[in-house]
Amino acid sequence: MKNFLLPVLLTLTFFSCTNSENKTTVTSENQVDAARNFIRAALDGKWNDAQKFMLPDSTNLQVLDNLKRNWENQMNADDKRGYRDASINLYDTRNVADTIVIVNYSNSYKKERDSVRVVRINQQWLVDLKYSFPQTDTSHHAQ
Repeated sequence: MKNFLLPVLLTLTFFSCTNSENKTTVTSENQVDAARNFIRAALDGKWNDAQKFMLPDSTNLQVLDNLKRNWENQMNADDKRGYRDASINLYDTRNVADTIVIVNYSNSYKKERDSVRVVRINQQWLVDLKYSFPQTDTSHHAQ
């Protein structure tokens, strides 16, 4: 009986250890879910997680990097805690096209309404930060 139990216990121990270290990947089922997942990760300061819910182009990556640096270098601990503890308030959505939706939201910490654009690419809904943080073209100012 002891010879039987030892392999079973070792197997159970192995699987319990490996399962506890594996993190499940959160996916977005629809456009609102994608916005909520992105916003939650950003409020929590989980920038790698936020990036998974974002359209991965150079402009979006730059905006996300700026948000991350601001969070890490300029935000005080009380504000970080306030954002982490905040809930997301979704107000409405506006369909711009079949593959583009604007989600209006706020968080319970700052209570300022904001919006984020979510686009569908390759059957996946992703946040496009260029809508919320438009880039300024300064090339026409140069003479």
